[in-house]
Amino acid sequence: MIGWRGLVGLWRLFRTTAFKLAIAYFIIFGFGFTLVIEQVGENVRELVNQQIRQTIDADIKGLADQYGDGGLAQLVAVVERRSRAPGASIYLVTAPNGVAVAGNVLELPAGVLDQKTAVEIRYERLGEPNVKRRAIARVFTLPGGFRLLIGHDLEDRERLRHILGSALFTSLLWLLVIATFGGLFVARRLLQRVDAMSAKAATLLQGDLTGRLPLSGADDELDRLARNLNAMLDRIASLMEGIRQVSDNIAHDLRTPLTRLRNNAEQALQLEAGEEGARAALEQVIEEADGLIRIFNALLMIARAESHSSRENFTDLDASELVRDMAELYEPAAEEANIVLRVEAPQPAPIHGQRELIGQAMANLIDNALKYGAPDLPGAAADVAITSALTDDWVEIAVADRGPGIPATERERVQGRFVRLEASRSLPGSGLGLSLAAAVARLHDGVLRIEDNAPGLRVVLALPRRREGRGA
Repeated sequence: MIGWRGLVGLWRLFRTTAFKLAIAYFIIFGFGFTLVIEQVGENVRELVNQQIRQTIDADIKGLADQYGDGGLAQLVAVVERRSRAPGASIYLVTAPNGVAVAGNVLELPAGVLDQKTAVEIRYERLGEPNVKRRAIARVFTLPGGFRLLIGHDLEDRERLRHILGSALFTSLLWLLVIATFGGLFVARRLLQRVDAMSAKAATLLQGDLTGRLPLSGADDELDRLARNLNAMLDRIASLMEGIRQVSDNIAHDLRTPLTRLRNNAEQALQLEAGEEGARAALEQVIEEADGLIRIFNALLMIARAESHSSRENFTDLDASELVRDMAELYEPAAEEANIVLRVEAPQPAPIHGQRELIGQAMANLIDNALKYGAPDLPGAAADVAITSALTDDWVEIAVADRGPGIPATERERVQGRFVRLEASRSLPGSGLGLSLAAAVARLHDGVLRIEDNAPGLRVVLALPRRREGRGA
């Protein structure tokens, strides 16, 4: 006997979408199959009726020839002979008063002998009393009031109809069995895969983000769903790792400025330092506070970009115009640092995006280039180039310098938050510039590439090119 657990498992199978679809397909196919069989049966019935009428017409022609050759007596003799022969044909000759003269028909419904066309009738055959049979018959009036009925029994037609009905019932029964077991088989396999995915999801809910949903290798809809969910889990794990790193970095990198902020505030409270000392200490406190505000503003901007909430403010932009505006904004800073700032944006570069975020990303790249882009060789000219270029699908905004660059092994890591190389730790900065630029690129479905400028560094912000009549 099936235990309680087995009944629960069977009930789960019955409730699966696959089993419900199998039953739904059975109903649809069964309905369609019934319509087809009914149509075939109707066509077969019409074909049999047509053949019966042709048989009756052939009998009529033969008996008409017998009547023409020998009159009523010969017709009666032929009818008697044919009536005794086995077969489905029926014959009846009646006198003007309706009394049977010859034939194999025992009884007819009233009014049948008055019909002028071929009709379907019920009758009793001679030798088979009380057995109602069906036939198609036609009545002819002979000279002297005699009548001749010629027909054909419909037993073969009824037998064929019964065969088709039995075939329909048997087919539907087998279809139901196949649909049930097929649905259970498919549902069981589907349920096993879903249970495996659910079990893995349960481990993920417990905090283990290293696991991934299993793939069967069939590349079906469940595999595609699992791949998308795994990609989502990869993204979640990456964000969680980013949060952990940010927390660690905030704890380490912000401890120093907060300590300096506290020391400066404490120094300002020391009355013996005098008014000038207290003012200087307060100015340092304000400077440290501004630095912390800038860090948190950058973090908020990165979070805003990564949450994709800024997509609502996307507009059509010309990246070349934005490049020229940013270059003009940084010209005074470049002149003060004795750096040649070159701009190459000769043609319109249409994009669809958030102007403020793209501008901030460019500002970070330009600021880094001005800060770290001085050449190592003595006497070499400092040079920063800001360019925009078009490809088939992309608009590439690039900032290139002639500084020491970044090793290839570190180019992926420096896009993280609060990541600063050892060579740049002595310079002011928070390590959020490239992280923000990378987040802005992802928001716009683009990429941030860090390349070698031979010598120097070239950072490319590649954004999708806007086509006419279509946004990003």
